[in-house]
Amino acid sequence: MSNDSLQFILSTNDKTIKLWKVKEHKVKQVKEMAPPLCSENMLLAERSFVPGLETTANGYHLEWIEKTPKNHLLPQDIDGEIGGMEDPIRAKCQKVYAYAHSFNINSISNNSDYETFISADDLRINLWNLEVSDQCFNIIDMKPSNMEDLTEVITAAEFHPLHCNLLAYSSSQGFIRLSDLRQAAICDHASRMFQHGESSGSKSFFTEITSSISDIKFLNDGQHLISRNYMNMKLWDMRMESSPVAIFKIHEHLRPKLPELYNNDCIFDKFECCFSGDGLHFATGSYSNVVRIFSPGSERKEEIKLEIRGNSHRKVIHQAKSRVRRPSLSNLIPREIYQHAHTDSESSRADFSCNLSSKLLHVAWHPTCNLVVCAAESSLVLYYA
Repeated sequence: MSNDSLQFILSTNDKTIKLWKVKEHKVKQVKEMAPPLCSENMLLAERSFVPGLETTANGYHLEWIEKTPKNHLLPQDIDGEIGGMEDPIRAKCQKVYAYAHSFNINSISNNSDYETFISADDLRINLWNLEVSDQCFNIIDMKPSNMEDLTEVITAAEFHPLHCNLLAYSSSQGFIRLSDLRQAAICDHASRMFQHGESSGSKSFFTEITSSISDIKFLNDGQHLISRNYMNMKLWDMRMESSPVAIFKIHEHLRPKLPELYNNDCIFDKFECCFSGDGLHFATGSYSNVVRIFSPGSERKEEIKLEIRGNSHRKVIHQAKSRVRRPSLSNLIPREIYQHAHTDSESSRADFSCNLSSKLLHVAWHPTCNLVVCAAESSLVLYYA
């Protein structure tokens, strides 16, 4: 919660969470001052060397002032050389929440009580107090006694926007679990579980991977939830667990190419999703640096297909031959259960209708304006819808 001109931001990398204080500082900037400067003490001292001259009301010698070089500035002229006011933003790290996760953190979420937040990795979710940086409480632990029995990992977690006791987290098996902190301090058993028919039915090897949920977001009304897996984006009603109220197909045209996508690791790409402040539009990224915006109320679900092009004048310093993928247990599990024959190298070079090397993974929607921010490669693009 903001306090006057202060803003607070939570950020995290793979292992360390930080709380930042952001504040505007008004600073007077001096434009130019021609040296040397004559201070008042210097002017008063000059009187002793020019006797018999009349002085002004402020004690300065008129004749001395007339003989002063034009590039010397008097005190009353200095104020005119001060530039306009600036409001630079300064960020200061207030607290560091570290050494609580053995695996890479995939999400953090602030609570509506403005006192606590959660951090989630592949196997655990911790509850923090904003004022206590050296201690947290483990509320969900999915680590089995034998790691060889591991079949499911946590992919995303978020607090409910209105009720501070509710939180949701998704899994690599396509489930979304809703937990209530009032029922038990250790939320091993979810109060409700949201799953689609394609998640609970028979699965092939590739559907095990594509059903893994990469991102979830609560809508501001607290009654709906959106989720994103590799193939689709889904809109859920919190009062209906059996199936989503809307399914937006993103990569359905890539289904015949799943073996090739597996060979080049693209099938493990984790796309984010977001929604507009009024909750009527939803956005997510795709390949070829494309962001897609949907609305469940319109007959044509896909409204905008925006292609973000890179700056042609930018000089490419280095083009990596192989893509470094963020390590995650969810990427390792399917490889352990892989029983299918590998496709040959020729099929991996099959033609795709999109550019797999340029992918738009991160999107965010402004909470009050129709402004969508997209991170494409090394560029950050703001799109006004």
